[in-house]
Amino acid sequence: MSMQEVYLAKVLQGPVISEKSTIVAEQSKQFVFKVIKQSTKKQVKDAVEKMFNVEVDSVRVLNVKGKEKRFGRSVGRRSDWKKAYVKLKAGHDLDFSVA
Repeated sequence: MSMQEVYLAKVLQGPVISEKSTIVAEQSKQFVFKVIKQSTKKQVKDAVEKMFNVEVDSVRVLNVKGKEKRFGRSVGRRSDWKKAYVKLKAGHDLDFSVA
């Protein structure tokens, strides 16, 4: 494996399984992934295509701000992270229950 393939394997940190992401997946064949903060749309597209053997139509990326949380008297903060919405071309599908 080349260095680029090794990096692409690290881009996707995992799927985001939530009520909103499930609805989006059913309605418009879009899947939500947690990705590393330095990744670009092109890198996310290449990583999904390589790992799942599907064709990607488009990628939307957004930064999620970490929330402030209280632990007794002290105030803490969760880390910021990046989320990617990946839309697949017609005829392609992902199944996370098998993987």
